[in-house]
Amino acid sequence: MNKTQVGSSLVHMNESVMGRLYGYFSGHDSSTTTRLFLIVALAVATHLVVKIVRHLSEWVIYRSQAKKSRLDLVTQQPKFITLTRLIVSGIVFAIYFFALGLVLQELGVNLTAYLASASVVGLAISFGSQGLVQDIVIGLTVIFWDAMDVGDMVEIAGVTNVIGRVEEIGLRFTKLTNLYNQRVFVPNRTIANVSRFPHGGIDAYADVWIPSGADQPKVVQLVERVAKGMWVQFGAIILGEPVVGEVETPPSGGWSYFRVHFKIWPGQGSLIETTFRQQVVKVMKDFDPAYADWQVPVTYRAVAGPKVVSLPGKPSSGGATS
Repeated sequence: MNKTQVGSSLVHMNESVMGRLYGYFSGHDSSTTTRLFLIVALAVATHLVVKIVRHLSEWVIYRSQAKKSRLDLVTQQPKFITLTRLIVSGIVFAIYFFALGLVLQELGVNLTAYLASASVVGLAISFGSQGLVQDIVIGLTVIFWDAMDVGDMVEIAGVTNVIGRVEEIGLRFTKLTNLYNQRVFVPNRTIANVSRFPHGGIDAYADVWIPSGADQPKVVQLVERVAKGMWVQFGAIILGEPVVGEVETPPSGGWSYFRVHFKIWPGQGSLIETTFRQQVVKVMKDFDPAYADWQVPVTYRAVAGPKVVSLPGKPSSGGATS
């Protein structure tokens, strides 16, 4: 390299952003060695700034749970969490993008050309990633419409129907845990309807008829023992401790019964209709040998029923059934 080339290279370096900053603070032009040191220092500083931004965002999310921010967002909700992480991702991308531009400028790349080429590449990627864009749009729609929340028991209808507990709502996937403890990742663009089960499951009610002349407190005690034994044995399906109600007599009915309330995983009602019912009938035959299955009717209901949310541009389908 001759003197003319070296001189033009130094002039180019001094015209860069980092060269101007160095000249402003040091009062003289920088050398090639100094520039290399500044590039390394910029890389280290960029990494530290990114780590600080990410740690600060996680601190805001996890240290402020169950508190409302000035924007009136509850921080444990996925709306706040996802929005915070989306903003942080944008900031991190901007930091890396700007830092890379400064480094390339030091290596002789024109900063204006770098920005223009990045715009063209970004446009090409956006055309080739329409599925990604759909995932993000639907993901934001789910979050801001409060279609579901982390911890909800839901049925998602789309390409296939999936029932599970919501573990995470992301910009690309919604993660559920199903009955078999599998983690199911549902692409957001395939979500058509979301059915939320109130209070985390299906309410199943077994009305146990008490045989005429039987000791009612003893009957209730025996059936309660059966119900709690079922809960212990099938804890993955029976989601909470069964509740045994008081003995009731319908007006003009001529019989007495009591109700056992189960909270069960959606679609698993056969456990109550078969196993629990058969266990109860077996106990009742000690009081009445003619006791039959029809004397333990099982019904399903919820106070408000599943909440069905149809997303924009998606056809509506039926709600969840047990």
